[in-house]
Amino acid sequence: MGEDSSYRLSPSPASAKNSRAAVGKAGEEVAAAHLLQSGYSVEARNWRCRSGEIDLIALDGTTLVVVEVRSRTNPTRFGTAVEAVTPRKCRQVRELATIYLKQRGNAPRSIRFDVVAVTFRDDGSVMEIKHIEGAF
Repeated sequence: MGEDSSYRLSPSPASAKNSRAAVGKAGEEVAAAHLLQSGYSVEARNWRCRSGEIDLIALDGTTLVVVEVRSRTNPTRFGTAVEAVTPRKCRQVRELATIYLKQRGNAPRSIRFDVVAVTFRDDGSVMEIKHIEGAF
């Protein structure tokens, strides 16, 4: 999906760590709104257990969709948001999904792992939203 100027990062926080956290949180908000606008229902945000966190869990019809959100403000400096999803991260998200499904109880008909990559401009507005269904 293309740009959506209705989303904007808040003013830059003082530290780089806080800035990364702000970009990540803003990216997750944009991704959740994108999923809702696309007809998904969001079942959980930032689901956590001892082993880690799943950014978003949604339903696309009867399919449970586990979503890894990646956000970037400067894709040329550190690579694109999609490139930031490593094989290790894919394994971790799959393991977390297994734990989530055990806790959830009722198994969905199918499960899919998507990536939503959000790129912000320097002014904080959304440059691009890229949703990759079945990314891993």
